Amino acid sequence: MGYTTKDFTLPIESETMLSLIDGNRSVEDILKFTSEDITKEQILGYVRFLDEHALLQSEYFSEHSELMESDYEHAPYHISTTSGISYPDNPDELYKLLDTAFKENEQSKPVTSAKALYAPHIDPRVGISSYVKAFSAIKNLKPKCVVILGTSHYAGLYEEMYRDTPFILSDKTFLMPNGEIKSDISELTQILKQVQDDKSGVSFYDRAHRIEHSIELHLLFLNYIWSHNFEIIPILVNSLDELLYSKNSFREQQLEAFSSVLRQLDNDDTFFLVSGDLSHFGHKFGDQKEASKMFDEVKLNDERFLNFGANGSPNKLISLMKEEYDPYRICGFPPLLTFLKTFPEISGNILSYDLWDERERESAVSFGSILFQ
Repeated sequence: MGYTTKDFTLPIESETMLSLIDGNRSVEDILKFTSEDITKEQILGYVRFLDEHALLQSEYFSEHSELMESDYEHAPYHISTTSGISYPDNPDELYKLLDTAFKENEQSKPVTSAKALYAPHIDPRVGISSYVKAFSAIKNLKPKCVVILGTSHYAGLYEEMYRDTPFILSDKTFLMPNGEIKSDISELTQILKQVQDDKSGVSFYDRAHRIEHSIELHLLFLNYIWSHNFEIIPILVNSLDELLYSKNSFREQQLEAFSSVLRQLDNDDTFFLVSGDLSHFGHKFGDQKEASKMFDEVKLNDERFLNFGANGSPNKLISLMKEEYDPYRICGFPPLLTFLKTFPEISGNILSYDLWDERERESAVSFGSILFQ
């Protein structure tokens, strides 16, 4: 969540002390586990040290974390959380990296018109070839507005705030190392007017965007391939799991209502980006089997998912996810389904499919892209 002091670490020797600070033991209890050299004042000093760096569940932590969240909500900018980690934060180094990537990896034939692109948000360090294949296809387009539907990985951590609002909008200017991108305030204002009195599940409290990467990674590549001015409508889509468990649920009604709102944004100057990866599987994600033993079954499921998406089949997509209740944790399902519900007759072509095999953790993530024309 980024609440602790930046780049703060503790030595491995602190593990024992941390295990004792469990909310049940008093300072006197902890003293019983220490040598006679350790004093009560030293333990209290260490506790205070941990609290000052936001590592303890305390009154200070509650105030500190809420202040960070509210400061973000009131700020006019979203500062990239992936810059300097997944790619250089120095503009010259970044352009050099992207120049090399687009030169050395296979590009798609650029199209002259298209409605949307479904593309990954995997770390570019492991998925750069898929990014190049996807974004090279749209480099000749010049939309004035881009509606971005991205997976929300963190909205679930704000359960009270977003329990009934799966669609989370922001009006911030996104600051990327290769340029800033403004939100389309005019269109966002119109959306706000339309959803104030209905049940479309929209929230304008945008703290879920604070540490999210799914939108900004797409902006990184848009800034690289396009030189014209454009604005965005950034939308995070939270879990839509209720659709897998019941028919005619309130979530389905919200999806239909919000899709209707999105449909009104459609015109010749608007392009839709859908940001989502595919399967997350292996030990890291809770599976008993290691990822390498699941490749065949996952690939088959991914192919069905991409084909249903490319054929504009939202109901088949839901049926696929219902079969075993999303066994491979496809994070691109909520934003792609939202797009397909908005344009139920649309069709596209699959541009890429790839997989990151994280062997040291016996885990993997798959990802792909679809161009809708």
